[in-house]
Amino acid sequence: MKPSLEGLEAKWDSAWEQAGIYRFDRSKERSEVYSIDTPPPTVSGELHLGSVFGYVQVDSLARYKRMSGREVFYPMGWDDNGLPTERRVQNHFGVRCDPSLAYEPELSIEPTADNGKNRDVRLISRANFLELCHELTALDEIGFEKVWRDVGLSVDWTLTYATIDDHCRRVAQRGFLRNLQRGEAYSSEAPTLWDVDFQTAVAQAELVDKNTAGAYHRLTFARADGGQGIDIETTRPELLPACVALVAHPEDERFRGHAGMEMVTPLFGMPVPLVLHPLADPEKGTGIAMVCTFGDTADIVWWREFDLPMRSVVRRDGRFQEETPAWLDEAAGEVWRSVAGSTVKQARRTIVELLVESGAMVGEARPIQHDVKYYEKGDRPLEIVTSRQ
Repeated sequence: MKPSLEGLEAKWDSAWEQAGIYRFDRSKERSEVYSIDTPPPTVSGELHLGSVFGYVQVDSLARYKRMSGREVFYPMGWDDNGLPTERRVQNHFGVRCDPSLAYEPELSIEPTADNGKNRDVRLISRANFLELCHELTALDEIGFEKVWRDVGLSVDWTLTYATIDDHCRRVAQRGFLRNLQRGEAYSSEAPTLWDVDFQTAVAQAELVDKNTAGAYHRLTFARADGGQGIDIETTRPELLPACVALVAHPEDERFRGHAGMEMVTPLFGMPVPLVLHPLADPEKGTGIAMVCTFGDTADIVWWREFDLPMRSVVRRDGRFQEETPAWLDEAAGEVWRSVAGSTVKQARRTIVELLVESGAMVGEARPIQHDVKYYEKGDRPLEIVTSRQ
């Protein structure tokens, strides 16, 4: 017979499975075991060549260790409990989760023909949304397993797991309860990277930096003791009501003697401390930065390390809150009402106009291009909102 590759993958996959050749032997001593902590692939569509290549590298190591006489523990799991899975379900079925809606027991939704691009989004309950997640990930996992079997990965398929299955959820919950009992877990109002269009929190792995047009606005902060004020440059003047500190580099001679000094925010008259931290860039702007809750990820670091107050003003819809913040006095409240309910861009324009009128803005805004954090599929810069966590 002529040699042929046809059916080769299925033939040997079946032979290996029947022989249990890659089955993990639990009777072996720990010293004989080589354990591979497999990073479970995210179930969010189809595997690409890069994913396959990465796992082929791992499999090469697994095979080498077996030939070296070690007992190899090599499971395969599915990461089906996260934002990529939710986004795939939203696009595949043209739905969006609304926790306020009641569960529909007989709900049946057909997949969209265009991956949700040109179809009105249907709002469904959380329970219905989770059912669709389970339905779609079950199909995707079958496809993923077929790819890995065709590639010939030497995985023990009796050890398959999924991050959202009952076993893994129970392990995670028990681990959390142990953290709670030991005093390691606590509730706090804390910052979250948020996409105002997708209405979702964004993980660090899903962040991208995009070069974006902006402008530096030079503002003068008065000193509480009546001395010479200090100029800062910021691209987020609209966050003045959320300002909690000014920060400079510890080795910057211009500000080293100012540590602990109390400054006053323009327009809103809030006293804020001047602190020193190595993350401050002496070459950026005037060398001193405005710390707000929250303008960027550096603000989060400074807020935590200096135990600064929380003054969050941007809502999840990308607009400023309607109610006057509790930390503003009556005079500052008048200024606040001019931006209450505004979008971030609207508030920026209003605040700049008021700064110019008050004389607190020095010169004209200076246009710049700078890297800004985006969700990898988003069209607008991320905001940092707060929630109970």
